[in-house]
Amino acid sequence: MSTFQDRKVTGIVFNIQKYSVHDGPGIRTIVFTKGCPLSCRWCSNPESQMLKPQMAFNATRCIGTDKCHYCIPACPYQAIKAEGNALNIDCTHCNECESIACSKACPAGSIITYGQTRTVEDVLNAVAQDAIFYTRSGGGMTISGGEPLFQKDFALALLREARRRRIKTAIETCGCYEWERLEEAAPLLNYVLFDVKHTDSEKHKWATGVGNELILSNLKKLLETFPELPVQVRTPVIPGFNDDEETARSIGKLLKGYANVSFEALPYHRLGTQKYAFLGREYPMGEVSLPAGVAERVQAIVDEERGAK
Repeated sequence: MSTFQDRKVTGIVFNIQKYSVHDGPGIRTIVFTKGCPLSCRWCSNPESQMLKPQMAFNATRCIGTDKCHYCIPACPYQAIKAEGNALNIDCTHCNECESIACSKACPAGSIITYGQTRTVEDVLNAVAQDAIFYTRSGGGMTISGGEPLFQKDFALALLREARRRRIKTAIETCGCYEWERLEEAAPLLNYVLFDVKHTDSEKHKWATGVGNELILSNLKKLLETFPELPVQVRTPVIPGFNDDEETARSIGKLLKGYANVSFEALPYHRLGTQKYAFLGREYPMGEVSLPAGVAERVQAIVDEERGAK
């Protein structure tokens, strides 16, 4: 595809986060895209799971209908009504609504739009604003989500255009898609962050909605087909799911013998739980927490099992 064509490709992006130091080497800008084949119980970006833009409501920001009612007439479905000084929003039609008129009308920002259609050129212009930091730190752009390759055409065009602008690229992926997507993306990448939640498919399905056969197959193919491409496998350590020694050892064995792979255990956190309330959803993990030191223990076991120094 030509440079001009790539720049005009569109995708649905819900955030562009600058100055990140945790999602690849150096200082990075993260482009968060919508759509994911998984529904992880602990997902900290629930607004990323659905491909379409979504409406959400932060009641704590609402000014109250005694002072403001701009959103009520703005809704094309007449789904917003006043109940006393508060709003009652029927979200039945929100996922089909593309006008986002209520969000635009709200002066307090209490009605949130998660997701906006943007062009590759628009996104890369925002990313390139921090090019001086990438040069000095060895950083660049990381595409995350959701699952970036869920919007394959947009992700690939974004990667191609970034490489034309000499911006280093990385992707944060769950690996759950046909191999050809990753095979096409890999030559355009300088770094891959690959999530491995569990090695047992049934447990993986219970926690994420799908089994892990395709994920583990894609990881193996990636490591063997592109041995020069650095891959960091990351495991979110979730209480009662994968925080045990047996699981940690099985992950270590999975990664053993590959020179181009590193590993990081990520401690479970509750960041993002408020978004579930904004979306009218219940947080699936409830009030569980991860005891101190568990993620470090998982890290040590995996490193020991795979023979990392």
